[in-house]
Amino acid sequence: MISDRDIAFYREHGYTVVPDVLDASTLETLRREMDTVLDGASKVAAHTDVYDLEPGHRPDAPRVRRIKTPHRFLPSVEKLYRDPRLVGIVQRLLGPDVRLHGSKINLKAPHYGSPVEWHQDWAFYPHTNDDILAVGVMLDDCAMENGPLMVVPNSHTGPVWNHHSGGHFCGAVDPTAIEGEIGRAVALLGAAGSITIHHVRLLHGSAQNVSDRPRALLLYEYAAADAWPLLGVKDLADFDARLVSGEPSVEPRVRPAPVRMPLPPAIHQGSIYENQSDTSRRYFAVASEPAAGART
Repeated sequence: MISDRDIAFYREHGYTVVPDVLDASTLETLRREMDTVLDGASKVAAHTDVYDLEPGHRPDAPRVRRIKTPHRFLPSVEKLYRDPRLVGIVQRLLGPDVRLHGSKINLKAPHYGSPVEWHQDWAFYPHTNDDILAVGVMLDDCAMENGPLMVVPNSHTGPVWNHHSGGHFCGAVDPTAIEGEIGRAVALLGAAGSITIHHVRLLHGSAQNVSDRPRALLLYEYAAADAWPLLGVKDLADFDARLVSGEPSVEPRVRPAPVRMPLPPAIHQGSIYENQSDTSRRYFAVASEPAAGART
């Protein structure tokens, strides 16, 4: 499902889009399970281990911007990250031995849907090598109006930008430092069932959803099995359990790459949205109030 030309494009530019990877039945199952989880947001008033909430969330008017680590509790999401349709593509880019680093579902509700400021994933979780990527599964059609992923081509071979503000990690790059890069950004568009792939060092972000259509993006972060996190492994059994292919090993592969450690840690923990609340400058506009009654 990915050609040699796609691979060459990814190597050069740091991203690619693969259309029509998932069938309608798989998408329906993913959406149904996701909606069941979202129904539970009416029972919470603050961020939890499952929900990252939009500003203005109330139990009687729930608004969710992220479902955290859905592979741990949604059967369809757990099944999909090991699905040959995804794994076969990832192996062609990372090699035969692959580990899941993490997962999330980022949600942008119609007429609001929080933006994500410009950043590089590598700033959050540097490893012993940078054979790491993110796969974005489009659960909804992604168009310019509903906040698609925006990426800066070729930025995966450049510097690791400063993601600090006020002496602490904030998970966002000052947009005045990357004006030229932002000017080259492209949107990753496609129909539901398509996937995006971007390198861990690629500069990217996404705007607010200004349309009347939702935008849900299921993200899997995959790493070569011999890439070990520089911040350490807290649970080796869980680390090994996330192997998608290959055998457990305690021999990391070390390959030089620019690194800025995410330390001191962000003042506001929990998610990138919370981290970025402390950035001194923003690029993407934010609506003053979420639209009432919008599907999150």
